[in-house]
Amino acid sequence: MEDVILNGYNRLIDLIQTTDAGIDKHSEEIRTQEAELVARMGALTAPVIQTMGITILEKGKKDNKGDIYDAKHYSSKVFVLGKSADPAPYRPDNMSRQVIDQFCLISADGKFYEVMYSADDLIVDSYMGELTPRQLIDLYGYDAVFMLYKGMKQYLEGQENLLSALEVTLQFLVKPV
Repeated sequence: MEDVILNGYNRLIDLIQTTDAGIDKHSEEIRTQEAELVARMGALTAPVIQTMGITILEKGKKDNKGDIYDAKHYSSKVFVLGKSADPAPYRPDNMSRQVIDQFCLISADGKFYEVMYSADDLIVDSYMGELTPRQLIDLYGYDAVFMLYKGMKQYLEGQENLLSALEVTLQFLVKPV
């Protein structure tokens, strides 16, 4: 009886090792495919970003209260996918500029970007660099991908509510009182 149990247990361990080897073998392929999926999601989202996106600050001056004036915004609309909990210590374009906030975005061109903000007593400015879908996942995790999906879902719900309200309004206008 003991031999039967040990044989079964050995077979179980063999299956676990085979499965682990299969996971290791395919993990890089899966990682490549998830980046391709995110790229395709970005391309499909681009037209919606043009409609629902926001413009973000590129550069501005600060008054003595900290309010921004003479603001210049990036020309492309974006949807913010996440904020870095651990921003880079300095910007790639200017190592003397400390990063105070760092966000990942999707732009109306369907590409992903990272924007890094710096500020001193007089000026708030930023650096925006493109991220590959693989970098987006590596730097911001699946939370950014989830925010992309959730944002589109919320946009659809808002559009459905607006359409419903317009239909009710039209019915009211068409019916005589």
